[in-house]
Amino acid sequence: MSAQHPANIEWRSESGQIAYRDALAAMEKRNRAISEGSTSEMVWLLEHPPVYTAGTSADGAELLDPRFEVVEAGRGGRYTYHGPGQRVGYVMLDLKERGRDVRCFVHSLEGWVIATLADIGVECWRSDGRIGIWTRDVDGGEAKIGAIGVRVRRWVTMHGFSVNLAPDLTHFTGIVPCGIEEFGVTSLARLGIDLAPEAFDEALHARFGDFLAALEGKACALP
Repeated sequence: MSAQHPANIEWRSESGQIAYRDALAAMEKRNRAISEGSTSEMVWLLEHPPVYTAGTSADGAELLDPRFEVVEAGRGGRYTYHGPGQRVGYVMLDLKERGRDVRCFVHSLEGWVIATLADIGVECWRSDGRIGIWTRDVDGGEAKIGAIGVRVRRWVTMHGFSVNLAPDLTHFTGIVPCGIEEFGVTSLARLGIDLAPEAFDEALHARFGDFLAALEGKACALP
């Protein structure tokens, strides 16, 4: 599904899997075109075959069992996993038009995902010193349900977020996710919520206007 958002931002939801390297090449091409003013900004929602991706701060000691392809992602952060049952959102926005504030972009991105998950019935939060989206797992402990990793080139954003709908959580054991060993990883399915990717995309879309308002209104001091 591809649509043009009222703010002239293309919204594309993929139903099939797209190889990570192919998505990365497409995203880099789109980044250049947005920067040159030859195409619109874009939100791209998709799913990847199993892959481990390495951010610019990746530590080789945290690649425990490279059972899947490992790709240098170019984004910030460390190792993360993408695979079936996980929804990935690539957000390509021109920050030249939105204050050139990377911190505000990341804060607003986190807030968008947190608000969307709240609408679905899962309370989530940020955690000081720990990148990502956190929630209460079935055992009562804190666990990560979503990851954040961005890159800004030519003041156009790349990469974005991933949320665990129903992935195989054992696939995360091949790495130390985002360099955080002491906390686990969870999913909507593990929490008892069966949600199709299309339904999650619709929930994200319903909150997209709030995300843009937070970003453009610089509402970044909010908790």
